[in-house]
Amino acid sequence: MLIDRRASVQFIGERALWLRVTSVDDRPTYDGWVWLTGYSINRTTGEALTRREVFVQIAGLQVQPSKTRSTTTGSTPPRRNAGPARRGHGV
Repeated sequence: MLIDRRASVQFIGERALWLRVTSVDDRPTYDGWVWLTGYSINRTTGEALTRREVFVQIAGLQVQPSKTRSTTTGSTPPRRNAGPARRGHGV
């Protein structure tokens, strides 16, 4: 998740951070705000750096897609086990 000035003024400019969220605190806060716990992420490598707790506006949070690679492509369905009825068929 990208946390920048839209989420809180404390994350303006170079203070913006990428956060891999591990939990959302359920204690009451101001309306529209939330405490998040997670790990700041190296923008280049995706490596977790330090554990952080941040207080941010929900409306300013920017969810970013994961950069992990899938083992299959969208155009090729995963292979399935042929099952006992088809084993040896076509040999």
